[in-house]
Amino acid sequence: MKVLVTVKEVAEVDDEFEISGLDIAEGSLEYDLNEWDDYAVEEAVQISEATEDIEVVTVTIGPERAEETVRMALAKGADRAIRVWDDALAEAQFLDIGTKADIIAAVAEAEDPDLVLSGVQASDDSNGATGVALAKRLGFEWAAVVNDLELDAGAGIASVHRELEGGIEELTDVDLPAVLTIQTGINEPRYASLRGIRQAQRKPLETESLDDIGLDASVVESPIERTSMYEPETESDAVVWDGNADETAGELAELLREKGVVEG
Repeated sequence: MKVLVTVKEVAEVDDEFEISGLDIAEGSLEYDLNEWDDYAVEEAVQISEATEDIEVVTVTIGPERAEETVRMALAKGADRAIRVWDDALAEAQFLDIGTKADIIAAVAEAEDPDLVLSGVQASDDSNGATGVALAKRLGFEWAAVVNDLELDAGAGIASVHRELEGGIEELTDVDLPAVLTIQTGINEPRYASLRGIRQAQRKPLETESLDDIGLDASVVESPIERTSMYEPETESDAVVWDGNADETAGELAELLREKGVVEG
């Protein structure tokens, strides 16, 4: 059995940052594994530990820099990794959900997984539709916002709890092959051990171009265009008081009276 996990290197912006053209300046960014994907990796590794003959493969779209992030998934127990990148992807202004789904679907079709796990959303752009779009491309069943999972590999069924609006949870069975988007809190992601980090350096990490996976540069074409990037101006200032509640309550009351929120 094979579990494919989609992982993404996300950019975290410093409190003080600069804008360069249509993006945040590189010097203002730090990179890490997407939080939701970390839970998806942990879920896949736990499945592999509980079930015999399970291979966990991660797939990411990103430049060479992203290999450090991908290696962390390998250090936590994934067996091998695939990174997709080439000049066409590097030159694209950005990759929309459809492009990402097409690329990952092409990898999935070659890998033929029984289960695909993806984080519910990405912490940098807050997109949360890639997993569902991927399922549509592959023709797989799917379940989104999964916060509990029991896998019956022999029967080819995943029993999942889904988090719905208003705190409601749904229990349903999904036939494999399937795509599941994983919510935070489903498990407790492990730290990469020193031994795991060393082993990760020896695990396979393949780099593939669009041509390698049967796609061409047209896959990056998008109807969406980024036209500007700017930091919005602050419309009002925040007032912060130091001191205990007795000292600050009067100052707060006076401010509210000045603003007309309460009568004097």
